[in-house]
This record gives sequence, C-alpha cells and structure tokens, in this order.
Amino acid sequence: MARRPASNSYRPEMHAAVKAAVVLAIVLSIYLSFEFGRIQSGFNVVHAVTERTDLETTIAELEDRIVALKEEVALQETHREVDRAAYREVEESLAQLEQKIQEQRDAIAFYRGIISPADGGRGLRVQDLKLTRGPQDRQYNVKLVLVQVMQHDRSVKGEVDFRLEGAQDGVATTYTLEQLLPADADSNWPFQFRYFQDFNKQLILPPGFEPERINIEVRSRTRSIASVKQSFLWQTGQS
Repeated sequence: MARRPASNSYRPEMHAAVKAAVVLAIVLSIYLSFEFGRIQSGFNVVHAVTERTDLETTIAELEDRIVALKEEVALQETHREVDRAAYREVEESLAQLEQKIQEQRDAIAFYRGIISPADGGRGLRVQDLKLTRGPQDRQYNVKLVLVQVMQHDRSVKGEVDFRLEGAQDGVATTYTLEQLLPADADSNWPFQFRYFQDFNKQLILPPGFEPERINIEVRSRTRSIASVKQSFLWQTGQS
C-alpha cells in the first residue's frame, strides 16, 4: 500500500488571517510611528487637551471681564448724565438769578429816571420803547413807557400820536397808527398817569414797506405840563 505524502495544501482561511494580521501590523506600525513623531516634535495628546481646557477657561474669564467692563461703562455714562443734569440745573439757576438781578437793576434805573434823571430834565418823556417780532409775518409788537419826571404833584393826561416813516416800494412814505393797526383795533391812544404808564400795541406793516424811523408825540392836555416829541430808529429788540 502506497504511503500518503504529507499534506502542504493551501488553506484560504489561513491566508486571509495572515493577510489581516500583516495589514494590522502595518497600520499599527504607521500609527506608532506617527505618534512617536509627534512626541518627538513636542506634541502630546494629553498636553494638548489640557492646554485647550486652559484656553477655554481663559476665554470664559475674558468674556466675563468684557461683560463687567460694559456694565461699568454703562454705569459711568449714567453718572456722567447725572453730573451733566446737575450742572445744567446750576447753570439755569445762575441764569435765572442773573436775570432777576438785572430786572432789579432795570427797575432801580427806571425809578431813578423818574425821580432824579441824569439830565436834570422834568415833565413828560418817553422812558422806553421796545419792538419785537410778532407770531406772523410783518407783525410787530410795540411797548411804550411814558413817565412824568420830577413833577408828581398832579396827574398828566393827553394822547399819543404815533407815526412810522419808511420807504414803500422805494418811495418815502409815512403811516399813521390807524393805518398800521389790525382791523378791529382802536386807533385812539389816550393816557393819564401821575408817575408812569406803559402800553402795548400790535402793528402790521404793509407789504413792500421798509420801516426806518418811529416818530412819537406825547400831547399833554394838562395845563403847565408841556407836550414832547421823540424819534427812534426802527430796530427790532431796541430799548
């Protein structure tokens, strides 16, 4: 009987296993080489994770600081606004006080002018004339103050004659008070006082008229008290 030779037949499953082991060995060798290279170059996975954690912590702290700084800026802005408001209040108070002081000075000068004027004159006079713009175009307000200087033993009465000189479309023209008043206004301008009297009149200038000078005659109807004439340049805000 013939002897069966030793079997060295090729088994596919063993070949696949060997092939897989070789591939795994190669992959493992490559990974280990890669990790060894990173370690050699100073890279470490644990160190990288730790560093990232530290950076995230630092970023969070910085974000918190930014929020705190924004809150502080907002608070400072609020304090600044409060300081500005307080400063404005002080300025307004000072302005009001200065205005009151000026009003008192004006009142003192006014009464001094009645009792003992600087020029030593006596009798009727126009103490004050002011012109201000009205709410509508070509509308003006006139404030006139008449006084009786150093002569207060009796009342004086009479009437005021008001005329306005200027140029109407380039031609010299004079308007009376009646021509300048609103349609429903009384053109009579009587007065009667012992010390002083003030008046307010509203004027409406004709279109094309350019005012230049105001002529006022204070006509006395009281014996021994003379009439007076005074002229003023047309100036808005004049006194």
